[in-house]
Amino acid sequence: MRTVVALAFLCGVSAPCMAQEMSPNFLKKEPYFLSPWSVVYVDNGTCGVGKVMKVTGAIGALRRKKVCVPMGPEQASRTFATP
Repeated sequence: MRTVVALAFLCGVSAPCMAQEMSPNFLKKEPYFLSPWSVVYVDNGTCGVGKVMKVTGAIGALRRKKVCVPMGPEQASRTFATP
């Protein structure tokens, strides 16, 4: 019985953390250091309206991969909101 209660508690605590991890955070400028194969989203206006630059880190002398991708609808609506 304790195992079931502990498992239910663990699922309840970890679910909000996993949901937070799924929504990407957008940076205003590209980071200087980026680990290999890590992905960041940069919203610096170079890709146009409703799109962000997806930057993937590379190893050694290889260049980073930069691609413009569309934002999700919830992030795109925040770009047009006025304070």
